[in-house]
Amino acid sequence: MMQASPSEQSNVRPLITTPEGRRELIRIYRDGLLNDTVPFWIKHSVDREYGGFMFCLDRDGTVIDTDKGIWTQGRFTWLLATLYVEVEPRPEWLELAKHGIDFLRRYGFDTDGRMFFQVTRDGRPVRKRRYIFSETFAVSALAAYARAANDDQARQEAVDLFKLVIRYLTTPGLLPPKFNPEVRPMKSLAVPMILIVTAQTLRQVSDDPICNEWIERSITEIERDFMKPEFEAVLETVGPNGEFLDHFDGRMLNPGHAIEAAWFIMQEARYRGNDSHLLKIGTTILDWMWKRGWDDEYGGLFYFRDVKGLPVQEYWHDMKFWWPHNEAIIATLLAYLLTRDEKYARWHQMVHDWAYAHFPDPEYGEWFGYVHRDGRLSVPLKGNLWKGAFHLPRMQLRCWQFLEQLGG
Repeated sequence: MMQASPSEQSNVRPLITTPEGRRELIRIYRDGLLNDTVPFWIKHSVDREYGGFMFCLDRDGTVIDTDKGIWTQGRFTWLLATLYVEVEPRPEWLELAKHGIDFLRRYGFDTDGRMFFQVTRDGRPVRKRRYIFSETFAVSALAAYARAANDDQARQEAVDLFKLVIRYLTTPGLLPPKFNPEVRPMKSLAVPMILIVTAQTLRQVSDDPICNEWIERSITEIERDFMKPEFEAVLETVGPNGEFLDHFDGRMLNPGHAIEAAWFIMQEARYRGNDSHLLKIGTTILDWMWKRGWDDEYGGLFYFRDVKGLPVQEYWHDMKFWWPHNEAIIATLLAYLLTRDEKYARWHQMVHDWAYAHFPDPEYGEWFGYVHRDGRLSVPLKGNLWKGAFHLPRMQLRCWQFLEQLGG
């Protein structure tokens, strides 16, 4: 598989620029999704005894921890229901989506309406976090299931839960702060980013104006407060009004995370008839963060960078994780689809080649999640409380769809 630095991009021959190349990529993404990724998780993760899914798996699919992450339950449920609607109405997919919804309804919620982060195999709560990501992925799961099963109860539950998320995010004091707000008030890119895609998913089944309202508000917040032209970067953490915080947290960049936000915004641009302003925001984020994140020496995307080029605090900063590569594969392909700029075709080929050279497991299937900077495997597990059936299959599905839209 080829690797190239930005200075070597002229040597990259992008597959997506020719009909034959697009057919080859469709085969890779479609067949990987339907014949490898989805079957791996269905075979190994479904818990018929206690409900839900167990994602903490060794390389061969052996369960190595029976605890269940609530957000990973929501993510796989979203995937299964989406496959049922967008790929093929296979009864197994819909039945398993209901299997996930049933577990979330039974064990996911605390008495205050918020959700747990981690539960035991039989659903007893282990941990609840200050973040709202269990809830947002449950919104996506409920909305996708409502779409697949035409389930009005799930649709209303999705709307109600999204409104609860907004109430917690906008009511001072409801969510405990991570840092002392009297000394250093901060906010994270993760919140407006996740609200965009959650509202986009909810909008597929609900015409409640809250969806478009929060998509618009979240994109505006990212552009106004997190995008920094003076650095040509998107910060992960800023002050409440976008202030730059010259500390480890304030200087930290997560290129894959920002690139994920970029394609959410590009997707919204497309939804609005190729809105030029939104497309410019999305491609600018991609341009900035690709240059910040791509490793010229070994290839692949760094996990963390410092906006000033200073040492990064987190010791895994130069590792390569599976999900930023998934998100960059989507973002570069979508950027090419919307702009036909061959730069994005080259970048797509670069990140595709690096990821497919290092993450797939040819023996047991699916992808490894964590490699060292030079591509050596760090740990062979296939799943944990963070890695499950989401980033990889979403990438395979979306890229297959985008390539079909590019046509022959």
